[in-house]
Amino acid sequence: MQKTTIIGFIGAGNMAYALISGLINNGFPASSIKLSDIDAALLSQRESEFGVEVFTNNSQLAMQCDVIVFAVKPKILSSICKQVELHTNRRSLVVSIAAGIKIDNINNWLKGNISIVRTMPNTPALVGKGITGMAANDAVTYEQKKITEQIFGSVGECFWVEEEKMLDAVTALSGSGPAYFFLMIESMTNAGIALGLDKQIAEKLSIQTALGASTMAKQSGYSPHELRAKVTSKNGTTQAAIKSLQDQNFEIIISNAIHAAFDRAREIGYELSNNE
Repeated sequence: MQKTTIIGFIGAGNMAYALISGLINNGFPASSIKLSDIDAALLSQRESEFGVEVFTNNSQLAMQCDVIVFAVKPKILSSICKQVELHTNRRSLVVSIAAGIKIDNINNWLKGNISIVRTMPNTPALVGKGITGMAANDAVTYEQKKITEQIFGSVGECFWVEEEKMLDAVTALSGSGPAYFFLMIESMTNAGIALGLDKQIAEKLSIQTALGASTMAKQSGYSPHELRAKVTSKNGTTQAAIKSLQDQNFEIIISNAIHAAFDRAREIGYELSNNE
């Protein structure tokens, strides 16, 4: 990424915090990052944390930036676009992290001919372990794709999908996915407490087990299925637990949950686009 590139974030919440942190930690100058939000107290906090220039006026930020990242909730994205559409440089790159909102909707709200990348990051970006799915419209150049990769690559891994509609599946799997694992950890902790363990010990065991299992799945070279088979001895404790999960349709429960998130991502996109 060229150091002359000016990146502006509209929305100063957790994801903007993660991305700005990642960029600065990877050597991108804070002087080339700008940030806007309606929350003056939060802006003051971010200014103190990062030394970036801050704005309460989104239009003022937009006219100064080569890349504009919409780090806002889906329900307010259309109003944000209308605030900045007159001030967006037609050569600018617009990046959205809003779940469900289609590129065509964003392009229409910005009055067309805009280079737009729609992304779906997840919250482990806050600790540099995120993963982000990305889709681009035809106006996005090779250089703009590389800029996007460097922004989201600063907080984890990122990849492109060929069809934008696949981002709803990414949302269901990895965007919402951390909460599924948090629930698993919470449930394992509560089960450990019920078996007599101290809460702190039960939680530590659950968290470290999840971390260790994920690390093995990523680094071992074996598939999750193969790893499960390796630790499931015949007539052992693990087999008893797996059988109980499968008898209660564990795989179907997970599949239904992910499909529910997928359906809701689609609904959000339709609801917000039809309301405009």
